[in-house]
Amino acid sequence: MGSTLTERVIEAESMETVMALFGSFDENIRLIEEETGVNVIARETQIRVVGGEEQVKLAHTVINKLIQMLSNHEPIDTARVAYAIQLARDGQEEAINDLISDFICVNHKGKQIKCKTLGQKRYTDAIAKNDIVFGIGPAGTGKTYLAMAMAVRAYKSKEISRIVLTRPAVEAGEKLGFLPGDLQNKVDPYLRPLYDALHDLMGFDTYMKLIERGTIEVAPLAYMRGRTLDDAFIILDEAQNTTTEQMKMFLTRLGTGSKAVVTGDITQIDLPKGKQSGLIEAAKALKHVKGLDFVYLTHSDVVRHELVTRIIEAYGRYEAHKEKSSAKETGEE
Repeated sequence: MGSTLTERVIEAESMETVMALFGSFDENIRLIEEETGVNVIARETQIRVVGGEEQVKLAHTVINKLIQMLSNHEPIDTARVAYAIQLARDGQEEAINDLISDFICVNHKGKQIKCKTLGQKRYTDAIAKNDIVFGIGPAGTGKTYLAMAMAVRAYKSKEISRIVLTRPAVEAGEKLGFLPGDLQNKVDPYLRPLYDALHDLMGFDTYMKLIERGTIEVAPLAYMRGRTLDDAFIILDEAQNTTTEQMKMFLTRLGTGSKAVVTGDITQIDLPKGKQSGLIEAAKALKHVKGLDFVYLTHSDVVRHELVTRIIEAYGRYEAHKEKSSAKETGEE
């Protein structure tokens, strides 16, 4: 005896909403059908969801939330659809409302910069509440960009008077001498992602004016030594490539009225063998310090191309398998 089919009907506001919901070549709806096991049929503004009772309930919830996002002028793509399905499966569909209503700042083109995942929201909330925050997670989770957005917001609301951005240059050793050109030419390639984020958030002209005034400073980590940074929002990017000494030096630069965000990916450490990552050491040594928070982002928070998520997951499985095989060979298992 076959299972009973259930049908639910959703009425969209307009044909434009239906088209945006379905996506290019119906890719959004195809993803919903594949992930939930339902059939979705549109007749003008009426959307019918047909399938098993639980599957229809899940798809119905997801589609309603996506329509709500569209009515709030939120763009929909397959990454957002997949994340909405994941939240609905976990019973956290109401959390999508937080992502819809909340925004950090507006970029130079007038676009609202918002958190796209719950992990990102935890991260920005932690930055708002704490003087030092560590954002640790894989590539594509928005660690650096969101820290920049929070820095721009703090500057625009006059919470701080300058923004300082830094990275360990040329992996962790900062051996710049062999590179061609003057100092700026030497460090620019390593600081480029920071420049790009600022250009997007502020616009090139505003960014250049603030650089000339010294309101924004972008420099290699070595240039932080011996300084005290007051009334500043300081971001240390690629912190997995700091040594323990460099990390301690950076964290003790914090002055009155300042805030620091440290970002890094502990799966992409470029330090020489035998050198411990300052980021990993800090996570162990500082986890109980008040006024400081660690936020761990995961592959679920990746907001780049959906392939990035699959690549990160595949590497995770590969590394786990390699460690298990190694343990068997050495008799540790």
